[in-house]
Amino acid sequence: MARYRAFALFGGLVCVVALVCATIVGGVGLLGGGSGPGSASSFWNSPLWSASPDNGQDGQDGQDGSSGPGGGGPAGAPTGTGDRDPARNPVGAAEPASAGAWVGTWAAAPAGVEPRAPIGHPGSTIRNVVHTSIGGTSVRVTLSNLYSPRALLIGHASVAVGDGNGGAQAAPGTMRRLTFGRNQAVTIPAGGQIVSDPVRLRVPYDSDLLVTLHTPAAGGPVTYHPHAAQTSYMAVGDRTEDPAGASYAPSSRVWRYLTAVDVLNRDARGAVVTFGDSITDGVGSTPDTNRRWPDVLADRLRDQHIGVLNQGIGGNQVLGDGTRARAGSSGISRFQRDVLDRSGVKVVVIDLGINDILRGRETDPTRITNGLKNLTRQAHARGLRVVGSTLTPFGAHRGYNEVTESVRERVNEEIRSGRVFDAVVDFDRVIRDPYAPDRIRPLYDAGDGLHPSDAGYRAMGRHLSLQTLTGKIQAQL
Repeated sequence: MARYRAFALFGGLVCVVALVCATIVGGVGLLGGGSGPGSASSFWNSPLWSASPDNGQDGQDGQDGSSGPGGGGPAGAPTGTGDRDPARNPVGAAEPASAGAWVGTWAAAPAGVEPRAPIGHPGSTIRNVVHTSIGGTSVRVTLSNLYSPRALLIGHASVAVGDGNGGAQAAPGTMRRLTFGRNQAVTIPAGGQIVSDPVRLRVPYDSDLLVTLHTPAAGGPVTYHPHAAQTSYMAVGDRTEDPAGASYAPSSRVWRYLTAVDVLNRDARGAVVTFGDSITDGVGSTPDTNRRWPDVLADRLRDQHIGVLNQGIGGNQVLGDGTRARAGSSGISRFQRDVLDRSGVKVVVIDLGINDILRGRETDPTRITNGLKNLTRQAHARGLRVVGSTLTPFGAHRGYNEVTESVRERVNEEIRSGRVFDAVVDFDRVIRDPYAPDRIRPLYDAGDGLHPSDAGYRAMGRHLSLQTLTGKIQAQL
């Protein structure tokens, strides 16, 4: 009898072990572990990136991507429900991206202090107009007081979808009040930033958002982004939740205080950050038309639910600090804030270095390429892929001479060698004049010999292969 009891006990233990193993295996599948959907490896192996080869031609990467009635995504494409908070998931049970993820839809890097506004705009309402890349069902914004030595009081804030005419008027029924820690007003400390509470709002892909801020009292200097190529607005008094545009007057083409907009989207696959200078910022493009080369890239990625964040600053350098000239801190020092800290970033495209030659008067190309390698190392430490551009020609610009051209050519030689970035997009060859390679092709020149035209930006945005964004080989630095 004792022997039979021993066999029975042993059999029971075997059954228990089998049940536990089955539960573990099933649980891993439910959590999206390993290489299943939602894991880091599956992002790169998913049909998102491999469904069809990209030939670099606009419109070949998906359907037209137009928003359906009510917005929130391409026609027929569902977006997140907005009723889940990923931050509340237990440790080890993070939801995959397909269940709802925060991803950047727009961004602008703080570049310096707005001139002629030493105490801000007390008693005014600022309505920033920004353009989305990816849509969603909830939204949150980031406000910055980076360059002020004084605290900034935001008395009232709101977000709304624009009416589609590019002005200050909101689409009916879309105005939402923004709160911060459930409070209407918030004080942003000197040098600090704040992220709003999420608010439910169906945000269409490829659309204008109105982010409105009332500053009731004098503050310090305004942290802003110049060269916005987008008209924003101001009104007297608190017009924060006024959906009409009649009270607003056009202001400068700058963005004030606002540095990022994120959306919640259950189909989101991450974001691409474009990091550079005025050529990435879109200087030379037609204002209020969203024809920068990152906008062209965003159009191509729309149906794949990938956000594009433009972190270009006019005049920015890899090495030099241009804050006093409203050209931002160096690329090396701002990379953490403007790239690594953005929501959902998977890839960064870098086009930076011309101003080190033209403004910084750098004559040693090795210093520039070593700075670019520093950016690549920072990105690799976060698991990001880095695509880098060659420096575009400026032969018709006033800063051109034999020395500056020689430095540009030597920097490009090192970039093309594959020793700087994981992959290279050769914007130099895309827009240069085949009969005068040190100059921009006339059709692609905005008129100053340095910045591309709308046609030039379109050629750049179409040339960047989507397969280049998704490769796995890292540069050997």
